[in-house]
Amino acid sequence: MKNLVILDTGPLVALLNRGDRHHRWAREQWAQIAPPLFTCEAVLAEACFLVRRFPGGQAAVLDLVQRGVLDVSFHLIEETDAILRLLKKYRDVPMSLADGCIVRMAERRAQGVVFTLDNDFSIYRKNGRQIIPTLGPAS
Repeated sequence: MKNLVILDTGPLVALLNRGDRHHRWAREQWAQIAPPLFTCEAVLAEACFLVRRFPGGQAAVLDLVQRGVLDVSFHLIEETDAILRLLKKYRDVPMSLADGCIVRMAERRAQGVVFTLDNDFSIYRKNGRQIIPTLGPAS
């Protein structure tokens, strides 16, 4: 079982959307990850928006939080300065708020692996120059 997994939006949406091209892969990965998966409210907001048209989609996202599968203890208010620096550094990518939070979470959890479908995490660096380990379909 994988521990210290930091969850991005893509694998969460792929898990809940059977029509997603990464659904099967996401299900297989989720089965190998020991909860909780660490994430942030920005990821939950993105996921809820993307699954809003699926019956029970938003409730399924929140159910994962309620059951303790997702740990949303990241506090944006405490990390605003660091995230603003990241957003400025990667403005040409551009970096979303959710991605900024995830990079910051990876900085705070040195052994963390980012569970993502997003190739931008191969560009982003934690603590200035460190590669962020990822778990993705091509990794």
